Amino acid sequence: MGTADVEAVWRIESARIVAALTRFTGDFGLAEDAAQEAVAEALVSWPLAPPANPAGWLMATARRRAIDAIRRRAALRDRHALLAADLATDSATDSAEVDPDRIDDDVLALMFISCHPVLSPEARVALTLRVVGGLSSEEIARAFLIPVATVRARITRGKKTIAAAGVPFELPSAAERRERLGGVLSVIYVIFTEGSTATSGDRLLRPEVAYEAIRLARTLAALQPDEPEAHGLLALCELTAARFPARTGPDGSPILLEDQDRRRWDFSAIRRGLAALTRASAHGLGPYGLQAAIAATHACAPSVEETDWDRIVVLYEALGRIAPSPVVELNRAVAVAMASGPAQALAIVDELIATDRLPGSHLVPAVRGELLARLGRRPEARAELELAARLCANQRERSVLLRKAAALC
Repeated sequence: MGTADVEAVWRIESARIVAALTRFTGDFGLAEDAAQEAVAEALVSWPLAPPANPAGWLMATARRRAIDAIRRRAALRDRHALLAADLATDSATDSAEVDPDRIDDDVLALMFISCHPVLSPEARVALTLRVVGGLSSEEIARAFLIPVATVRARITRGKKTIAAAGVPFELPSAAERRERLGGVLSVIYVIFTEGSTATSGDRLLRPEVAYEAIRLARTLAALQPDEPEAHGLLALCELTAARFPARTGPDGSPILLEDQDRRRWDFSAIRRGLAALTRASAHGLGPYGLQAAIAATHACAPSVEETDWDRIVVLYEALGRIAPSPVVELNRAVAVAMASGPAQALAIVDELIATDRLPGSHLVPAVRGELLARLGRRPEARAELELAARLCANQRERSVLLRKAAALC
């Protein structure tokens, strides 16, 4: 077994291992550190002697590393004795079975700890990807185009904050889960959004990040089957990711929706997304469910021209009532332009500009430029698209904007 095998096992089992270790030791930071030490040891020993039960080997090794750390803490001698006695009962095997009746609750508790409100948004994303997703600091840094040292600092601060706040490793009550579910959903959504349209860099898509978010969304939906918004988010992610194969050309250049070969869309992902949307719809659609319904309308349309734009406008209006935001308004303007013409849509965009609700965003001048071009106001349209290009940090998006602007000369 090589490095790829270790990484594959870790990616699949990391959440369960860290969750079980946290319950075992009562120390979130110690559990995550011990698990990482076990992975490092696996990279050395597995190529020489592959274990019969890789996940169990990681668990057993991580437990030993955790006990070694506790042994070094003089103030915890009594606890060390208790843990050491416990280890002696199962150290003869590498299977390290861990309370199968509690494992799902452990993983769910881990998700809620990683997204705890005492943490900064940046720390929540880093910790979720690290301890629930199993990504390394290097992978997270590459995904978000930030230094590895920054990722490590966020993770370290996050663990220290959790320890200082005395956050217990336990599944929150049903009422608390409902209150904090929005935070967990938003972290997964941020991760997916970065993967589906990178905020900066030379790639439009970061599919490895988006698919990690989908895996987290599936986990949450499975652990919280009665939460419609968990299914709504999963549906949104699946339906959006279904278009990935057609969104870029062979050289990575973006392909606009109207130019995409819909035969290349992932119809398995569309089916999964529609199934998740059906589950979400059973209890009424929330913000993620409504966005998924919009994505489903696109996914089920044979072309841009045959898309039910009136339905999309209605869905954006509903979304704007329950989760108002300038981005929702901007997207509604795009739908209005398709359903009723660019003049009505331009009034919506100009209101956003007048109220300065999306300062510094390239999206507003990008949409405004498109609308002005459709209205025949070419010089104004070109100026808006050039402004959008200057504000855009993603090189691939910027090239599209500049190409559109040049076509208006």
